[in-house]
Amino acid sequence: MSRLTHLDESGAARMVDVGGKPQTARSATAEGRIRMAPATLAAVREGSGPKGDVLAAARIAGIMAAKKTGELIPLCHPLALDAVTVDFAFEEGAVRVIARASLTGKTGVEMEALTAASVALLTIYDMAKALEKGMVVEGLRLLEKTGGKSGDWRAE
Repeated sequence: MSRLTHLDESGAARMVDVGGKPQTARSATAEGRIRMAPATLAAVREGSGPKGDVLAAARIAGIMAAKKTGELIPLCHPLALDAVTVDFAFEEGAVRVIARASLTGKTGVEMEALTAASVALLTIYDMAKALEKGMVVEGLRLLEKTGGKSGDWRAE
């Protein structure tokens, strides 16, 4: 098993020093879904919920969250992201969120993509909770990452 990079020799938490690493193009894509009743899903799709356009708010929230990941997750580096996208796919009984973050830099953007997806999902919940409190957020995961020393990776 490889050594945990966020622990020093004595086991104390530390931020990884990326100062000597070369800048490379990096990207990450994450997804998650939120299950809901058909009537709630219809309101989300139509933008007719009591709080307005759910997906527009969720997209902006996800993008903003990706930009704040270094403030939210301990030991994450604050990153100058080149791009963040948050997209939605309607499924039977659910909305899928697909978030992608990219940059040219010294460290990866997996946490930024995961943060964007999770906050977009939570925003959907918040915007639609007046219609349904029993929605379920599930399946948050990294789909793929590219670039960096460890190379490309894709979920099975």
